[in-house]
Amino acid sequence: MNTTSNQKAPAWLVLLAFATVFIVWGSTYFFIGMAVHGFPPMLLGAVRFLTAGAIMLIWSKIKGEKLWIKKDVINAGISGFFVLFMSVGIVIWVEQKLPSALVAIMVSVNPIWFVILDKPNWRTNLKNKFTVWGLLIGFTGVLLLFGESLFKSLSGNVDKSVLGGLALLLCGPIAWSGGSLYSKKHSSSNFSTRLSTAWQMLIAGLFFIPAAMAHHEFSSFHLNTVPLQSWLAIAYLIVFGSIAAFTAYVWLLQVRPATQVSLHSYINPVIAVLLGVSFADESISGLQVFGLIVILFSVLLINLPKYKLSFRLPMFICNPQVNKV
Repeated sequence: MNTTSNQKAPAWLVLLAFATVFIVWGSTYFFIGMAVHGFPPMLLGAVRFLTAGAIMLIWSKIKGEKLWIKKDVINAGISGFFVLFMSVGIVIWVEQKLPSALVAIMVSVNPIWFVILDKPNWRTNLKNKFTVWGLLIGFTGVLLLFGESLFKSLSGNVDKSVLGGLALLLCGPIAWSGGSLYSKKHSSSNFSTRLSTAWQMLIAGLFFIPAAMAHHEFSSFHLNTVPLQSWLAIAYLIVFGSIAAFTAYVWLLQVRPATQVSLHSYINPVIAVLLGVSFADESISGLQVFGLIVILFSVLLINLPKYKLSFRLPMFICNPQVNKV
């Protein structure tokens, strides 16, 4: 099957795409926390992804693309369900109770699940001692974060809904990594990155509607109660978080190995923590910081064998066929 992964990508465009994913997605945790104070969580997801998806679908039509190819729409919908509805939906939901910095730290385990779910490469990945140690250390970091909240919950120092949010967050990275790998495997030359992203967003947005109805969000929502900062936050999430960053992410999955693309998990939580602490008056414990360091170190170990080959700068940037997995 011919995909965009068979095309050489300009170095400047690869750098711009990585910078967009690294910086913008790191900030989305902060802006989700801001937006969810004015919008119910599932309605927020519906508005965000339906709007962004419709804009990109119109853009694709203007560019003269064929919008409907059943097989490709179905594939995009499956990926959108797991990556956007399941994974991002969980993030939106738990940020009602959890600080954005802690959410970003918990989500930083994405690369671990990339390795676990990438079954075709198990023989290569799991025979390496660095990868195995990385997986074990990574889950130790998660247990540190979860264990701290569990201990506080048992002692009555933290709301049990916080513990439930952390438990739910364990599922988000699984959905994200699985949907991303599915998208990479089922990409098609019939659809541009723009059009594939549009359908992923639209279909994910449609899933958010019955979820919002199930939680009676439409009946309790009133436009005149939404503060200006929530409107600005959702505008940022639509334009930058969804259209710009997600387009860059899907495109990078086609021209770079999934392991390299997953590097955003190093940068995103750091930016999220800095924004949350600096501008949202969030506080994180020393154990939470240590947990983040442990998780990021585990990700480094997991990907170390590939980094040795892939991160020779000229090859990493300029040759998308190097070390293809």
